[in-house]
Amino acid sequence: MIKFTTQELEMENNLKQRIEFICEFCHVTPKIINGNIKRINDTNLNYIEPHKIVINNVTFLAFNYSTDIYVGSLNKKIKLVELEDYIKTMS
Repeated sequence: MIKFTTQELEMENNLKQRIEFICEFCHVTPKIINGNIKRINDTNLNYIEPHKIVINNVTFLAFNYSTDIYVGSLNKKIKLVELEDYIKTMS
């Protein structure tokens, strides 16, 4: 039987501050959910679940130390500096 270990991954402070600042500027409130590291026991396999940021019912995914943010899934990405414009077009 395969067993997993899950450990919560804290969002990098700099990334969190940038997202909160952008959202404050756009007059929206983000809901930030920390990601996880999922390990398959007795192997060297790990899965990093991204942080989730929910803004106006749209889920964005982010990884620590990355300048990209993903919209909805890992298929569509934008630069973090483009997040403000993206939020404004959603409203």
